[in-house]
Amino acid sequence: MTQRRPIRVGIMGFGQTGRQIYQLAAASDDLEVVAIADIGKPEILHYLLCSEGSDPEQHRLEGNFLVNHRFRARLMEIDRPAEMPWDIFGVDMVIDSTGKYRDRRYMEDHLGNGTPRVLLRTLPTDGIDRIVIPGINEQSATANDRMISAGSATTSALALLFDSLAGHFEIECGSMTTVHAFTSDQALQDYAGSDFRRSRSAAKNIIPNSHEAALWLGNILPQFDGKILTSALNVPVQEGCLLDVNLVLGDASVDADAVNEVMRAAAAAKPGIIGVAEDPIVSSDVIGSPLSLLFDAKGTIKAGNNTIKTLSWYENLGHASRLLDVVRLYATLDAQKEAA
Repeated sequence: MTQRRPIRVGIMGFGQTGRQIYQLAAASDDLEVVAIADIGKPEILHYLLCSEGSDPEQHRLEGNFLVNHRFRARLMEIDRPAEMPWDIFGVDMVIDSTGKYRDRRYMEDHLGNGTPRVLLRTLPTDGIDRIVIPGINEQSATANDRMISAGSATTSALALLFDSLAGHFEIECGSMTTVHAFTSDQALQDYAGSDFRRSRSAAKNIIPNSHEAALWLGNILPQFDGKILTSALNVPVQEGCLLDVNLVLGDASVDADAVNEVMRAAAAAKPGIIGVAEDPIVSSDVIGSPLSLLFDAKGTIKAGNNTIKTLSWYENLGHASRLLDVVRLYATLDAQKEAA
């Protein structure tokens, strides 16, 4: 049996998520990043990559190529999907990690330029072929999917929590607030933007914000469509996010211990995706975690007869890991289709 060739990945956007995808691919034995589109200068992109990794010397800049011990990735100073010639790189999938090009028309630009498939690192703005959340609905994916989203770090964490609990308890409704690290699209100083609150400094304020997870949760878990409210608080922390969820349960006999036991079982069933923290951790303790959801057993509280409050942790590296899980999923589906 011949060994399958590495999966050829293109990346648009070499911000935090793009760099994490690159680092994870370099540490793998089945993925190679062949091209990266970003408006940054190659020497600055290389500098940022080296500043974050534990082994910066493994990454070299040779002209317009990022080189490591496994592959060479061509750096292209390109800003828009319509400008990137994916066809000349023979990519199997492009990950759009910009967070900007979420419309279907931009995904079609990627496809039109030669990638067989494009994966958004965040939620879309309109209809696409599939939202795939590893640990929940991988089985729904088909080899015919072309425009895909892996949700977002927050949406994935929330969906995994609800999916785990819904198999054991009747959840009538709920609310979620993500206490979220500040993001690259926030201003560090007060600066007039399109939103009043987000025009204030991310470095010195807790900023209430909306969150669109509720709009798409029903697409992933139809039983929760219209039952969950979601919001965000952006806080002056660079990494590490907290999911604060309040659940209204149909059974008043359910207590905090019962919820914790279900989540421990979920972690055992989905290792590498869900974990449980038994210690009193804080946000910096989750930095570097490849999990999508780290449930905080000490944070579970029962309030009144039917309300359970839970806390869970996550950070962006977990989402970058799941993006590559989705890439692998579709490579497997393609291989199965070819073998059929």
